Amino acid sequence: MAKDKAKKKRGFFGRLFRFIGTLLLLVVVLLAALVGWLTFAEYKPADRETVAVEGTASRSLKTGDSFTIVTWNVGYGSLGDNADFFLDGGKSVNTADKARTEENLRSIMRDLNDFAPVDFVFFQEIDLDATRSNHINELEWMADAIEDWPNDYAHAFANNFKVAFLPYPVPPIGKVDAGIATFASYKVSSAERIQLPCPFSWPVRTINLKRCLLVTRIPLADSDKELVLVNLHLEAYDSGEGKIAQTKMLAEILNAEQAKGNYVIAGGDFNQIFSSADTAKYPAQEGKWQAGEIDVTQIAGDWQFMMDARVPSCRSLDQPYEGADKATFQYYLIDGFIVSGNIKVNTLQTMDEGIVATDHNPVRMNVTLTK
Repeated sequence: MAKDKAKKKRGFFGRLFRFIGTLLLLVVVLLAALVGWLTFAEYKPADRETVAVEGTASRSLKTGDSFTIVTWNVGYGSLGDNADFFLDGGKSVNTADKARTEENLRSIMRDLNDFAPVDFVFFQEIDLDATRSNHINELEWMADAIEDWPNDYAHAFANNFKVAFLPYPVPPIGKVDAGIATFASYKVSSAERIQLPCPFSWPVRTINLKRCLLVTRIPLADSDKELVLVNLHLEAYDSGEGKIAQTKMLAEILNAEQAKGNYVIAGGDFNQIFSSADTAKYPAQEGKWQAGEIDVTQIAGDWQFMMDARVPSCRSLDQPYEGADKATFQYYLIDGFIVSGNIKVNTLQTMDEGIVATDHNPVRMNVTLTK
């Protein structure tokens, strides 16, 4: 009898171990299949790609003209004042339902319309089709909204985040098809996507951003030179080497354009602060995400580094903003412009929009192309 009980006990544990072993093997096979599929489906853009310019903008720009340009990271319409985010110390992955995403987008476009006239707009974090923004085509949405503005606009878009399914964390981020967009109320001759260095190796690389520059060229009616606009969103979550490599490549491209005698403006979300900017108002808080720094003395050439420190351009996402003690937040100065010396900067202002519809404030600049 005792032998039978021992035999049954050994049989039970044997079946249990086989079950656990089979289950673990199944998990390994599924993970391997997932990694294999993500590797096969990985977004692999060329180093340089011509991108389509859509819409109509017939106005001509010439030397001596002044214009206004705005850069705004719109947080894919889902990082309003109700949101926190897990990568920045918060808890949330899905931060807005469809109604809140649309509300944020409407608010952003209303604010931009209030800035009028706006001749050029650099957007970052625009989703074409993503789980995180409820599969709203935000580029199409914004293009439709801009149709009501006084001038006609052309626009170009470049992907920098394209993953069929991002399985991290729980619940997963899911599908992401997103990038940066430039809107122009002046005639555009061409637009190009330039791939930036990616600091991540396989397999993390397969589900990460492929950051880029969106270079849009505006011909000048009275010159063989061009206005070259460079929209960007540089690395955020690397250990630092990605920011350095991307900034170095950016500097090389800017200097090449300046050497041709072109008028050049690079702008967007640098995820870094210019070393020449005043950061005294936004001291680092322990445990919060911290921006890198661009040493402006290391970028050769006649460049103007423009960030307005009077108002923060971004807030931390470790907790929702709405109803919270605003003094507990980490604020950042990471959005701005780099401007060639042949352009006169008339005004620069980080617009205080309350960080309600997105975690960034827009930055507006008015300039003149000097003769």
